[in-house]
Amino acid sequence: MKISKLIVLLMLVVNYAWAQEKPNIVYIICDDLGYGDVQVLNPEKGKIKTPKIDALAKQSMMFTDAHSAAAVCTPSRYSILTGRYSWRSRLQKGVLGTGDELEPLIAEDIVTVPKMLKEAGYKTAAIGKWHLGFKFVDDEGNPVKVYEGKKVVGPAIGSTVPNGPISRGFDSYIGFHHSRVMQTVIKDDKVIDKMPPIKMLQFLSDQAIEYISKESKNETPFFMYLALNSPHSPVVPSEAWQGKSGMGAYADFVMETDDVVGRVLTALEENGIADNTLVFFTSDNGCSAPVAKAGKLEKEFGHYPSANFRGYKSDIWEGGHRIPFIVRWPGKIEANSVNDKLICQTNLMATCAEIAGLDLAESAGVDSYSILPMLKNKKSKTDYNFVIHHSINGKFSIRNKKWKLELTPGSGGWTGPTDVKAIKENLPKIQLYNMKKDEEETTNVYDKHPRIVKKLTEKLKQIVENGRTTSGKLQQNDVFVDIYKTIDSKKTTTQ
Repeated sequence: MKISKLIVLLMLVVNYAWAQEKPNIVYIICDDLGYGDVQVLNPEKGKIKTPKIDALAKQSMMFTDAHSAAAVCTPSRYSILTGRYSWRSRLQKGVLGTGDELEPLIAEDIVTVPKMLKEAGYKTAAIGKWHLGFKFVDDEGNPVKVYEGKKVVGPAIGSTVPNGPISRGFDSYIGFHHSRVMQTVIKDDKVIDKMPPIKMLQFLSDQAIEYISKESKNETPFFMYLALNSPHSPVVPSEAWQGKSGMGAYADFVMETDDVVGRVLTALEENGIADNTLVFFTSDNGCSAPVAKAGKLEKEFGHYPSANFRGYKSDIWEGGHRIPFIVRWPGKIEANSVNDKLICQTNLMATCAEIAGLDLAESAGVDSYSILPMLKNKKSKTDYNFVIHHSINGKFSIRNKKWKLELTPGSGGWTGPTDVKAIKENLPKIQLYNMKKDEEETTNVYDKHPRIVKKLTEKLKQIVENGRTTSGKLQQNDVFVDIYKTIDSKKTTTQ
């Protein structure tokens, strides 16, 4: 047999083995944890101790140019679970709030990661924050009142959630909807309890550990989607962690989050399934500067939650969406390795599909491509080199390896200059940065590279109009998508 044919055969055997093993899959998603809040990612300007996550990185592949699909949580979670950019849905800016949370953002007929994995024989569980919209109804199916103005008045224990996580592919669910109703504990499709927010983080970790212990005794592989509530507001480190950092409540909460991650990883080890469990550790977006009191952390303690990147949660700048992304699969992924390839959390869906030996349907995971080749070999290349960013105000940006084009004059979010202020200051309506030379986004070079601006703008329009990033039959967006949004001076929701 010729050497070339032998190599091809060996590659087919290896790929078959990867697809057939069907590991357990765990997503650990922190809420508003900044890139620079993880010490191993920010060794010079990261002062909060994160020993458990740092230890995980030594066992894993750590990505340094990974991004959430949006700079706030509802749209990024939508993309994680569907492999589809959320701006293809009705949500064109912000997050689901008190008025529109009654209607699920994920359409009933859309393929989600848990729906997909169930086809490959997986059991699926969601634990923690949802924030993708659902109704609360009484026994007769009538809507249950949740708010009176800004005041939370419900829902009552016993209320039903008819269109929550278990209607979108999960076999089981326990958690809460979002921060304003965090005290409401939902199990599967029922409100079962009220709980002080200060107890929620440890409750979620206990639930994850219990699930791991139970499922480790079964031969069926499982997918666990663990969406923590921390370090998002309310910043409520439990009593055991209060004062631990010496840097304030936010830093304490980050340390407690790190410890919870460690508890979950230990549970995998103690139950003997760590070697056959693929763990993705990440965050839904960047650090929230107002919540973290970032200015104080930086000036008084030298801790920079966005590391050397510009901006924070909500922004089109890197601090809004460049996030921790660490992947562990012992014996399959090179331990203590660093990958600087550009990726997005939308890629999780296609990656899991390939690992489970599944082919995505034409209309599924339209913005998702598998990063399995990168996990096998950090030098591996891909045909997909563009990532779309989206700010809280719905401002668009497109990035390839070197260039980043931003269709907004300001941050697109909360950080100054905001878009309104940038317009008053007569700043250019677009921004272009060379991310190899200027990853801090300090020098706007749009006027020096008109051809690059044109090329990236046309590529963005193409990705939007095609209804997909990946190759395949053209798809439809749910609504008309305008990449040139007008400035909205009204406050966007901060949930």
